[in-house]
Amino acid sequence: MEKLAKNFHCFAPDLLGFGESDKPNIHHSIDLQVESIAELLQALRLERVYLVGHSLGGWIAASYALKYPEQVEGLVLLAPEGVEVEKQEKRWQQRRKLLEFSPLLVKFFKFIRPIIKIFGWHEKIEQDLQQRQHLLKYPAACQLLFQRQTAEIKAELLQDKLHLIEVPVLILQGGQDTSDAVFQSQTYKQLIPQVDFKLVAHAGNDLPESCTGIVAEEIRDFINKVKLT
Repeated sequence: MEKLAKNFHCFAPDLLGFGESDKPNIHHSIDLQVESIAELLQALRLERVYLVGHSLGGWIAASYALKYPEQVEGLVLLAPEGVEVEKQEKRWQQRRKLLEFSPLLVKFFKFIRPIIKIFGWHEKIEQDLQQRQHLLKYPAACQLLFQRQTAEIKAELLQDKLHLIEVPVLILQGGQDTSDAVFQSQTYKQLIPQVDFKLVAHAGNDLPESCTGIVAEEIRDFINKVKLT
């Protein structure tokens, strides 16, 4: 953001339940996040903005543009979530089960590591435990992405709505990211009317952190291009 702040007036708010923002004990949804952004922009008296979102933030930014198109000049989506992917429900169920592991069960697995190695199960169990630890750091994201009723999550997916986005959109995607992430970005690309798609071949799932300069330059060029049209 520092690279962009020289040219643009930038805000980087933490989403509700993330980072340093409030963490109320409420039922999270994409629409709730959209409304929290709407309240922030109203408080700041900003009438039209460019929204930039990464992963889950991309889903929220696109949802905002669909609900409040008159307030959005353009969208920049970095590896956005929010469209249907093959075997998605199965992955949701697997992640739910990981979070449902009791701390005692986790301790038990760690205690019997030597036995697990004998049977060749240690790599899979270690991966599961690491993923669980990672998920526990982001409770709001977990609730938004897979800890709600399946019907509720599906109702907020965007594959049937993206063609209604009226503003210019830039999509940035890491070429070394997961196949699901690349698929989702490609889906956004295919369905949005005014879209530029850029694949950063050497980048993985940490595009904003690993390619800060490239991302900033692409955003700057995109905004300047939109201003000229």
